[in-house]
Amino acid sequence: MAVIDAVDTLVDDFDLIDFLHTLCDRCVELLDVSTVGVMLEDPHGKLQLIAASDEHTRLLELFALQHDQGPCVDCHRSGTARLNIDLTSPMETGSFPVFAARARESGFVTTHALPMRLRATVIGAMNLFDTRRQDLSAADARVAQALSDVATIAILQHRTVAHANLQRSQMHAALKSRIYIEQAKGILAERWDASVDDAFDALRRHARAHRLGLTQVCRQLIDGQLDTTAIERT
Repeated sequence: MAVIDAVDTLVDDFDLIDFLHTLCDRCVELLDVSTVGVMLEDPHGKLQLIAASDEHTRLLELFALQHDQGPCVDCHRSGTARLNIDLTSPMETGSFPVFAARARESGFVTTHALPMRLRATVIGAMNLFDTRRQDLSAADARVAQALSDVATIAILQHRTVAHANLQRSQMHAALKSRIYIEQAKGILAERWDASVDDAFDALRRHARAHRLGLTQVCRQLIDGQLDTTAIERT
């Protein structure tokens, strides 16, 4: 199913952000980890947070980017996976002590970072977090890297098929979409008096149920074209 999701991206209306959030969801389901975050390289070679499976992880990954440290940052630079990192061990977190402390404050004790890489091309990194002190098995590590690889191939393939310069324009569009999504999440969470994560899940369900792009739904909500009462709550 996860591979099918990736293959389905090779269509004209490919939604990068929704695809990467689906990748996060699949990793949580298949690998028995707590949360997942995905960062992609922008046209200037800098990492940008594009997707996270919940709000705590989103804020933690933004913290990593602001301080330019963390397993995802190291993984992107080296193109090499780092697995079973004990966030309570100064020896294992020596290159990102500030990030490790923040991660522990968020309740995480173990993390894994995998490159989004095709041969020598590294376009980002995927971070797995766990609130439990448990290692990723060798089999699960292979599954995690396979999902990361398939996602990388899907993204690069779509960029090639659509346009030679799509990598630049797609990243700009994704970053702009991220702003709309964060605004819409906040608006809906405030109106419902609900969590940001619940609001985001509702927006995604509404977009899929009505065959609309996630960014389109969020812009409609921000512009007042979409009544929050039309969005189904669980």
